[in-house]
Amino acid sequence: MAICKFFLHVSKQEQKKRFLERIEEPQKKWKFSAADAKERHYRKACMDAYEDMIRKTVTKAAPWYVVPADNKWFTRVVVAAAVIGVLDDLDLRYPKVSDSKLKELAAAKKDLLAGK
Repeated sequence: MAICKFFLHVSKQEQKKRFLERIEEPQKKWKFSAADAKERHYRKACMDAYEDMIRKTVTKAAPWYVVPADNKWFTRVVVAAAVIGVLDDLDLRYPKVSDSKLKELAAAKKDLLAGK
């Protein structure tokens, strides 16, 4: 089993840019809440809390990946690379098929090819 935790860090400048896009672009208006802008006043305290949470919950078995998220394409590449790395480390293999199972499969194939 593998657990990956990702913290996607958006800078304050990028957050402001995205909020303004949500206000200005008709197809993005639904994403914005006035509470979002008010919550920005607590950003420093939130970042401190996130850092503390990450420090206190990181383990070898369940690491945190803190990913810069200002550029969405880059964020996706970093997350995908981390997931691929974790999957590779699991060293997954198909189950070994026993001799009796191979005989069962051969018999089933023979029946299927014979139209049964």
